[in-house]
Amino acid sequence: MSSAVVFAYHDVGVRCLSVLLAHQVDVKLVVTHRDNPNENIWFGSVAGLAALHGIPVITPDDPNAPEVVGQIAALQPDFFFSFYYREMLKAPLLAIPSRGALNMHGSLLPKYRGRVPVNWAIIHGETETGATLHYMTEKPDNGDIVAQQAVPILPDDTAQDVFQKVLVAAELAFNGVLPALLAGTAPRVKQDLSLGGYFGGRKPADGEIDWAQSAQTIHNLVRAVAPPYPGATTSLLGKPMRILQTRVMKCTAAGKEAPAFYVKEGKAYAICGSGVLRVVRFELDGQEMSAAGFAAQFGTTRFEFNC
Repeated sequence: MSSAVVFAYHDVGVRCLSVLLAHQVDVKLVVTHRDNPNENIWFGSVAGLAALHGIPVITPDDPNAPEVVGQIAALQPDFFFSFYYREMLKAPLLAIPSRGALNMHGSLLPKYRGRVPVNWAIIHGETETGATLHYMTEKPDNGDIVAQQAVPILPDDTAQDVFQKVLVAAELAFNGVLPALLAGTAPRVKQDLSLGGYFGGRKPADGEIDWAQSAQTIHNLVRAVAPPYPGATTSLLGKPMRILQTRVMKCTAAGKEAPAFYVKEGKAYAICGSGVLRVVRFELDGQEMSAAGFAAQFGTTRFEFNC
C-alpha cells in the first residue's frame, strides 16, 4: 500500500483527499489551514474529512519550519499531494517523499500559473479552463504534467460556477490517473512555459470598475469577482456600489456619453466606455436594490458614476 502526506484546503482538497481514501492510499498526515475568521468560508473542511477518517491533522503557520519538516520526514511517505494548499513547499520538504510531490492546479497549465487561476481566466475572457495534476518543484506550477481535464467557461459563468466545474475536473483527472501513478506508469509531460504566464493573488480593491473599459471587459470582471468573492465595486450618487450580476447588451454605445447608470422600463443599465451592460443585480450603500426600487427613490435620470 502506498503512503502519502496530504497538504490540502478548500473543496478541491476535500474531493481529492476523498479520491485518495477511495483508492486505499495510506494517508499518514493531513496538513491544512486554520479557517480565517475574516474570510468568507463557503467551502468544505479538509480537517473535518480527515477527522472523520481518523487521520492526524496539523495546521502549521509555516509548513517549512524545521520542526514540521522533521515531523513529516519521520513518516517516510511515498508521495506528497498538494490540493489547494496556500503555502509554497520548499526544497527540504519536497525532498522527503520517495516517489515525488504532486499538486493539483486549477488551470490548464502552463496557462495561469500562480494564484486564483479561475478568476484570472474569466477576467481575460477565456472560454476554457480546467485542472492539472503536476509534479512540484520549488518554482510554482512549472513541474511535469501528469493529467489534465478541461471544462468550458460560458459567457455568463461566474467564478463560483467555473470553480464548481474545475472541482469536478480535478476529481476526474485525479481519479483517472491515480492507479497508474501508484503503479509507476503515469505519464510525465514537460511544460512549455512560454505558452503561459504567472499571475499573482487578488485583493478586494482589484475589483474596482474602470467604466472607461468596454462592456465585455467590465462584464468579465463582474463575473470573476461576484459573490462569494468580494464583488465589483464603484461609486454612484456619492455612495459605494457593488455590481453583482450583469449581461452584455447587443446595443452599442459609441463612447460619446459619459459612463452612467440609469433605469428604463423597470431594468437597470450601465453605459460603459464602449457598449452597454444590463445591471441585473446591484447593491447601493450596502443594500441590494431592485431597478424599480432605485427608480422609485432616485428617478430615471442618468447618473454618472463617481469615477
